[in-house]
Amino acid sequence: MANYTAADVKALRDKTGAGMLDVKNALVEAEGDTAKAEEILRLKGLKVAAKRGDRTASNGLVLSHIGETDSGKYGLIVEVNAETDFVAKNEKFISFAEGILEAAVKAGAKTSEDVLGAEHADGTVEDAINNFTGIIGEKLGVGAVEYLEGDNVVSYMHKTSTDLPPQVAVLVATDAAGADIAHDVAVHIAALAPQYLDQADVPEEVVENERRIATELTISEGKPEQAVPKIVEGRLQGFFKQVTLMEQGYARDPKQTVRQIVDAAGAKVTGFKRVRVGQEG
Repeated sequence: MANYTAADVKALRDKTGAGMLDVKNALVEAEGDTAKAEEILRLKGLKVAAKRGDRTASNGLVLSHIGETDSGKYGLIVEVNAETDFVAKNEKFISFAEGILEAAVKAGAKTSEDVLGAEHADGTVEDAINNFTGIIGEKLGVGAVEYLEGDNVVSYMHKTSTDLPPQVAVLVATDAAGADIAHDVAVHIAALAPQYLDQADVPEEVVENERRIATELTISEGKPEQAVPKIVEGRLQGFFKQVTLMEQGYARDPKQTVRQIVDAAGAKVTGFKRVRVGQEG
């Protein structure tokens, strides 16, 4: 019997862009372990053709709010989910979602649990969701919630389709000198979806796993033993350029990194958050 399901195959295809047969073979080799199967696909040199940001896990919208703190500003993103895009663009649903954001702001919410427990006209936000589910005819819920503080915080909302509400929300925190470039950096983040601020923010276990994979891949390619360490480090640097904001090529001028743009402005980016509807993590 197969030790994986059709759902496992679909999920891995969506994540890696690999062919169905390649995915099935990898799952067989990995005895159904999807994480190991993904690693097997990478070691075989299969290219990742579908980025995580392009996956459609659910529908809904994102909303954001910028407020003041005692020492600067804060930003809040709330994702409200529905089953279909038909509901996502329904004015009643949009108004309902705006009410959830308002309740979250009044409650000082910073997490999804805070949002669900926030006071609402129907009791709590969770109560309101349960009630509105019966009216709208679809399962609804609060998805990702992100909170960010800084000297200066801006938000950027991006529509992936003109007939839908915003599907991507970004918060960027900078020092005071970064106020003029914060919006452009937020637009870049919306487009290129970095995972970390800079190399120092990448967890050590992630770095070590990438180094191990790069080493195995390099050796499997038959590279000279003495050249392996240099090649591996080069591949690691390539990885950092993909996943860290400051090392990515700037969206408006890929010949420069985001770090170069920020440094030229005499500014500092201190943090960011990005939420795309239906994208976990």
